[in-house]
Amino acid sequence: MRVLALLLVSVAAHAQPCITANEACTGWVTLAGGPSRSMIYRTYSLDARNERITRALIVIHGTNRDADNYFRNALAAAFLGAALDDTVVIVPRIASSDGRGCQDKLAPNEVSYSCNGDSWRSGGVSAKNDNLTSFDFVDEILRKLARKEAFPNLKAIVVAGHSAGGQFVTRYEMSNRIHETLGLPVTYVVANPSSYAYLDNTRPAGENAATFRPFGDGRNCTTYDHWPYGLQGRTGYASKESDDQLRKQLAARPTTYLLGEIDILPLGGFDGSCPAMAQGPTRRARGEAFAKYVKEKFAANHKVQIVSECGHNARCMFTSEEALPILFPKQ
Repeated sequence: MRVLALLLVSVAAHAQPCITANEACTGWVTLAGGPSRSMIYRTYSLDARNERITRALIVIHGTNRDADNYFRNALAAAFLGAALDDTVVIVPRIASSDGRGCQDKLAPNEVSYSCNGDSWRSGGVSAKNDNLTSFDFVDEILRKLARKEAFPNLKAIVVAGHSAGGQFVTRYEMSNRIHETLGLPVTYVVANPSSYAYLDNTRPAGENAATFRPFGDGRNCTTYDHWPYGLQGRTGYASKESDDQLRKQLAARPTTYLLGEIDILPLGGFDGSCPAMAQGPTRRARGEAFAKYVKEKFAANHKVQIVSECGHNARCMFTSEEALPILFPKQ
């Protein structure tokens, strides 16, 4: 038995990355003690010992919940970054099937996350379990990555998302409760979201966001400061933290806003609602304004990286020369 165990460890350590966006490259993450589970695409098993892995990249898909397509994008980035051999790439499938707006086909015991509004992308509860949220799913992935028996040489984790996935990541970054418990550095990459969760009632003054002042049209735009655009009325995962704790966590955690140079058109599910428009006229403007806001008001050491010649396109963003060293930091 000991010889067999050693052989299995050796095989796992020298396994080749799984690089096809089909069932062969999927796995399951058990949630809330089971039998609830959610699916991931991954280049390597999260359970087998793998001494070669030094980095992990988790990529959150967009509003269409097309995890297979985002896995292809992440694979392309890992190939260009020469990172396939030493990085485990993971794309969670945050499935939803409400019979109306979201109609993903679910496997037995697969969790269906809420499709209503921004719920899954802001840590909303699942359809059948009020104690299980979309943010808990990523929490569990991070815990699995931090297990030394599986990844003894893991040195860094990056959590990235584009568009609706970028909304997920910016709100997960400020509200997750495990960042400091993992014993590993975690960084966040927020790419081209339509909106952010502001930490008080101020908003950019004018298109160039040179200054910030209390929002002046609250009477007509009553939800401008409500979750997920602000901190009022939070539900789901983020409701368990105080406003002050969210502010402290957001400021302390390393984040890069990856913004497309030409993501300036209302395309790809652009949020044109009044609470979103209060944050700026375009996705790029909103990202630059929010980064300036958290730096000036909360001393956040966050970074902005403009990706040249990219619009609202995940493949362009994640495979760009600007993005690769952020997604795959040197060890």
